[in-house]
Amino acid sequence: MQDFIFIFQWYSVFLLIGLIFLPLTFFILSEFIDRGYIFSKILGIILISYLVFFFSSLKIFTFNISIVFALFISLVSNYFIARKAGIKRIFQGKIRFFVIEEILFAVCLAFWSFVKGNQPDIHGLEKYMDFGFVNSILRSTYLPPKDIWFTPFSINYYYFGHLMTAVLTRISGIPSNITFNLMIAVLFALTFVSAFSIAINLLKSTNMKKGLKFFIPTGILTAFIVTLGGNLQTIYTFFKAYPNDSPVPFWQLPFQPLNFPNSYWYPNATRFIYHTIHEFPSYSWVVSDLHGHVLDIPVVLLTIALLLTIFLKKQIKLLYFPLIGFLLSVMYMTNAWDGVIYLLLSAAIFLALSIKYKTKKLFFSLRKFATYLLLVLISYFIFSLPFNLSFKPFVSGIGVLCAPQFLVSIGKFGPFLFEADHCQLSPPWQLGILYGFFYFMVISYALFLKKIKEVKKEDIFIIILIVVSSILILLPEFVYVKDIYPTYYRANTMFKLVYQAFIMLSLSSGYIIIKIFSQIKKVKINKSIFIAWTVVLFFLLFLACSYPFFSIQSYYNNLQNYVGLDGTKYLKTLYPSDYKAIIWLNKNIEGQPVILEAQGDSYTDYARISSNTGLPTVLGWTVHEWLWRGTYDIPAPRIADVTTLYETPSIEKARSLIKKYNVSLVFVGTLERQKYPNFNEEKFKKLGKLIYQNGDTRIYKINPLSI
Repeated sequence: MQDFIFIFQWYSVFLLIGLIFLPLTFFILSEFIDRGYIFSKILGIILISYLVFFFSSLKIFTFNISIVFALFISLVSNYFIARKAGIKRIFQGKIRFFVIEEILFAVCLAFWSFVKGNQPDIHGLEKYMDFGFVNSILRSTYLPPKDIWFTPFSINYYYFGHLMTAVLTRISGIPSNITFNLMIAVLFALTFVSAFSIAINLLKSTNMKKGLKFFIPTGILTAFIVTLGGNLQTIYTFFKAYPNDSPVPFWQLPFQPLNFPNSYWYPNATRFIYHTIHEFPSYSWVVSDLHGHVLDIPVVLLTIALLLTIFLKKQIKLLYFPLIGFLLSVMYMTNAWDGVIYLLLSAAIFLALSIKYKTKKLFFSLRKFATYLLLVLISYFIFSLPFNLSFKPFVSGIGVLCAPQFLVSIGKFGPFLFEADHCQLSPPWQLGILYGFFYFMVISYALFLKKIKEVKKEDIFIIILIVVSSILILLPEFVYVKDIYPTYYRANTMFKLVYQAFIMLSLSSGYIIIKIFSQIKKVKINKSIFIAWTVVLFFLLFLACSYPFFSIQSYYNNLQNYVGLDGTKYLKTLYPSDYKAIIWLNKNIEGQPVILEAQGDSYTDYARISSNTGLPTVLGWTVHEWLWRGTYDIPAPRIADVTTLYETPSIEKARSLIKKYNVSLVFVGTLERQKYPNFNEEKFKKLGKLIYQNGDTRIYKINPLSI
């Protein structure tokens, strides 16, 4: 019953935000058949969060007061837009679309909330990092938020998506250990309905007379592919399983259909090519890390929707281009790669808009293209400036794959790196399995357009999506962005690029399927060939769309064990005394005093206190800080300092380090006692006082006068 109340509260916040921002959304997405109804929720979240970010970063208002002002400004500005636009007139004839999309949104939110309730633990993978970011923001007075794992510095990462989560948490009044899971659910819902909206608007010009009976299945098919679809790696469910790290062509394995699904391991679809990552949204919902690439999906779809609107408009208003720049800046602050990717897509769209075909000749307006691009770039830099004032990029160059020896001897030229033994390339057969469904659709589309001899503006838009996506898939075969990982040096590059390629190709594939089937009568084609094509299509579609049935079943234990939305409940079993201490800290400690806790490696249970409370510690996950700070030499010395603080019997040594890191609280729990076998507790009794004890878990408060 409590979870139902939380879900209703969460849904109500999005309903309210969506209603507030309807006037602005209707004005921006006026070309859409549904007036972009679902995007009012996304636009509202982004704008409210950005106002909070702006006010708090410039220290005009505190974080909490900034939320109040942001809501007030949003309400007043949309009221005046509604008065000027005549909102009642805009609603006419569109209510049915609003109702359908609102129902879809509510159903998707409830469905994935239920799914998450079967495994809600904020535990494993990078959840500690994401949860810690959100909790740090919630404790912040001003932005940028403090880095919970490297006091006294601020977060040197892309945290705007976590800021949106924190803002929504504060508005809803729901605890963050619940909203963490509800945020995953609402991202799922927003992605599904946004893809639905884009799909019906892509096909509206040629199918307006068919009504809702056409638009609903059209939108749902595309939304399913975008949100839940996978790749053709699921074909391995029919064959004998291969060792997880050593994939072989499926045709070299014994065919075992009677053993379906043959111990199929769903993460293999995202780690199929050696030492790379090639994830997609369906996998993201299942593993549920609240990471930037997931938090950014609704922003990405809003940007695609806005670009589609601009592309279809007969008269383009210059106001749209600063808005594109604003969305690109939000993407950059949420998941930096996306800002670059959708700048590329925007440039491709602007290029197409700057070309006209008259009297059998092509004319290109350089002035128009430059104006559009310049407006976007200027606004992008202005809106991202407050973030860049406290952010230091940790990319160290662009590596070239398989560089010839004479370039390797040079080592570096400008931003380009030529490293020896860096020649990982993807086997074509593996690329075929990962993207075979999409390019089957692309080839079918090309042949269809050749037959129909009619290319609409929507088709050109889809072609641009396909071209940009193909570039993103091919780029990791030539270059990689240098980070700290020596063997997985192109993994992050491929991950961020193909993730967006998957989204754009999914939208394109949904459009192509419906386009072909709705207009096949216009094409003279052999019936047998069409039947054979249809059989192949449905088999490939089955493989791609069957992925969530394996992943959800595996990760969520067949949805047979609903335990609720509390993401910290697992601590009751794993670390019961620490769990009660975390609850006490969250109730009794204000602000962000530094708390000392055991330091440990990434993806372990260390840094559990800072993550679950938002209180900064001396050092958390070392490899993550290595990545964020650019070199291991920065976090490394703190490992020994933390050990010394726990183990030294010397009050003077402890006092010196406590003063160095401004430690106010000392946590002594299960992992601290395990990690530091020579743990000396007496000094903390002399330097402070015991303020909490439950079993072997204790918290000391350092006396400032003793330092």
